[in-house]
Amino acid sequence: MRRRAERGILLLAAAFTLMFAIVSGNYYRLSGKREYVRTAEDSSFITIHAGETQGTVFDRNFVPLTNAENSVAAVAVPSAVTLEELYDLAEDKSELRRLYDEGKPFAFRCIRRGEDSAGLTFFTIPVHFSENTLAPHVVGYISEERGAAGMEYAYDRILRSGNTDNCVTYSTDGFGDVLIGAGKDVIRSQKQKTGAVTTLDSRIQRICEEAGAGIGKGAVVVTDVQTGEILALASFPQFRPDNIAPALTDENSPLIDRALYSYSVGSVFKLVTACEGINEGLGGYVYDCRGNTDVVGQLFRCHKYDGHGVQTMSEAMTNSCNTYFISLSGFLDIPAFRGLASDLGFGREMYLCAGMTSSAGVLPTVKELLIPAELANFSFGQGKLSATPLQINALTCAIANGGELPLLTIVRGITVDGKTVGNEKPPRRSRVMTPETSAQLRKMMTEAVYCNDSSKARPELVRAGAKTSTAQTGRFGKDGEELCHAWITGFIPAREPEYAITVLVEDGGYGNDAAAPVFADIADGMIKLK
Repeated sequence: MRRRAERGILLLAAAFTLMFAIVSGNYYRLSGKREYVRTAEDSSFITIHAGETQGTVFDRNFVPLTNAENSVAAVAVPSAVTLEELYDLAEDKSELRRLYDEGKPFAFRCIRRGEDSAGLTFFTIPVHFSENTLAPHVVGYISEERGAAGMEYAYDRILRSGNTDNCVTYSTDGFGDVLIGAGKDVIRSQKQKTGAVTTLDSRIQRICEEAGAGIGKGAVVVTDVQTGEILALASFPQFRPDNIAPALTDENSPLIDRALYSYSVGSVFKLVTACEGINEGLGGYVYDCRGNTDVVGQLFRCHKYDGHGVQTMSEAMTNSCNTYFISLSGFLDIPAFRGLASDLGFGREMYLCAGMTSSAGVLPTVKELLIPAELANFSFGQGKLSATPLQINALTCAIANGGELPLLTIVRGITVDGKTVGNEKPPRRSRVMTPETSAQLRKMMTEAVYCNDSSKARPELVRAGAKTSTAQTGRFGKDGEELCHAWITGFIPAREPEYAITVLVEDGGYGNDAAAPVFADIADGMIKLK
């Protein structure tokens, strides 16, 4: 019995010995062929992500409004690079030590770029938003990794889809250690070359933001009068897209794009009243301003209490004589007058892109304008009438552009290479007044600047035409004084207009004091560009 057991043990041992020999033989035979060794090594990988690159919002000349600054990141393999080599590169040196001591490949932010090596790979990654981001109300901001406003919202899919990653992939052995000799696969995203192209000119945008820096609340719009392309759109106060938290609790509501909001208009609307008067053959209308006028028992005062005296239409525009335009409106065809205002864009929303649609404002109905007091208010831009800075700028374009109203736009199209634009549409215009009428209005606006000794709207480097407003709001400040919106809208150069400039200072007081100097600064800044 004992012999039989010993024989069984011997047979079992022999079987194990034979199996070990076969396995060992196969191992050495396979390891002798390089391709099999390589296959075994490539069975495991590790990928380290250095950061994401998003698409870019460009100005009209492909100057980046986002991704305008760059950061440097690096991926390091501790087994292939010393801590001393990395120390002077790192932004956060304590974090660097912690990551390095873990012994695994890691990514870290750098203060500068160095030389790539087997264990060190550098990336230049655009910073999507920065402290100095231009046109924040146009660009918008991101919430929960998605565009939440402006172009970021309208073009979210284009800006954040596709290859956005920057990373390094290494092969590892069975213990998870990087096989430095096996090389590395590096992906550097070129996503910043794709994105949305706006009509903005970053140089003009910067001029407007600097000129309007003193505006507490308000907006500036600059357009090309021929095409209607918005070259600058600034709303105040501004906010930082990289940190919107303070704006959420700011009582001045910086996140509101005031260029898209409607306000009482005031004397700027006298341009529409004058236009209808000319259309109806009343361009030569003369009126004796005595400082006030009675409209069916309701007294309307001119801002000059002792009156302007005898006024022609051009003189009334220069002096901004309320009673002149009240009197003129009494002779106008009310449906035609209201229809002209509608044709000029009052009472209609203005679509710029998804998420950016301006208020329609309020355009009184014909029935409302049949009430004499309502018509009187309407004639000089008060009462129920309200409009946005965009609408006022479009009116200015029509006057400056020979009577053709352009459709204002803020998007040129999209780009995939940062050099060319796709989906670009031609300008659209509609005739709203004759060239002769627009010429008369341009002359009046030029005289309003240069025949008024107190005008603060005169640029030093170019001749301009403009009209100011001091629009009553019906609200009163702590001192008991009524709050008024300060407006100016105009064009440069006066002889052959190229640009329309509109400035609103919310609750700013007199247009000539608060808005006109900003207009003049912007005009001079734009001429200096040339």
